[in-house]
Amino acid sequence: MSIQKEFVLRYREDGHVRFQIPAAICHADVAKAVSLGISSIDGVYRVNLYRSQQKLSIRYNEAACDFTTLAKRLYALLAELEKSGGLEPAPIPKTAVFKEKLKAKFDGFKATRWVKEKWGDAKETAQAAKIITKIGMKKPAAFVKDPEKAIIDFLNDILVLFLIRLHWTEITQSWLVKPFKYRYEWMALFYMFFLLVRSRKQK
Repeated sequence: MSIQKEFVLRYREDGHVRFQIPAAICHADVAKAVSLGISSIDGVYRVNLYRSQQKLSIRYNEAACDFTTLAKRLYALLAELEKSGGLEPAPIPKTAVFKEKLKAKFDGFKATRWVKEKWGDAKETAQAAKIITKIGMKKPAAFVKDPEKAIIDFLNDILVLFLIRLHWTEITQSWLVKPFKYRYEWMALFYMFFLLVRSRKQK
């Protein structure tokens, strides 16, 4: 029985599918190889493989990769890994077995996954805010001259940064692929930048 037939589709909607996967895929090195292979498929932007629950979640852009194409690419990937021996788990030292099981169980908790995702988003946003703050500190005269405007400009930068970060996946995966379909979104984006530039002009 091929490994592909052991994948059971549990959930499907536009841009999101979940599979129940066999235990053979849940070994650390095998799971990593499968996740990396799926991530390389055009249109796929998020892959979560929960080893402790034997579940695989894939989020993709329908405009770049529909479900049929995704299924074919996934089938081909598994066949290639099976043929090359990539689905054979590497021997794990006995001292690392307990740590692997504990980590897999901890990562399987929904609260843990949510915290990890939010922590990653927070770190990226904080890093970008730090850069904006450094740029603003290079112009202390503007803050001394008009502190209210300087603070408003800073908050506007943070807001624009947050909106771009929030919609980045849609911009790269959908808006750029079909610009006419998302013309109103592009108009809103350009108008937002127009307002940002306009607010910086000296009265």
